[in-house]
Amino acid sequence: MIGRLFYLAAGAALGGYAVHRVHRARRALTPGGIAERVEGRVGEYRGALRELNEDLADAVREQEEELLRAYAPRRGRALPPGARRELPED
Repeated sequence: MIGRLFYLAAGAALGGYAVHRVHRARRALTPGGIAERVEGRVGEYRGALRELNEDLADAVREQEEELLRAYAPRRGRALPPGARRELPED
């Protein structure tokens, strides 16, 4: 008798899990489910691109500072037209 109750409970649990998975898969294939997945991915890519943009801006700023240190005119020498004396602060 206990064995039959165990198999009944196990079958009910397995059946419930299978219904849950089928419902989830069915919902994922609806237009709304697909839109949610695409929206999530686009949000992830947007964040990654924002991070990449910040990293590139930092690298460009560092390179500009290095070039200005290497090629900035020394005291007493005139700056070429259009050159800046100080780096802009963001």
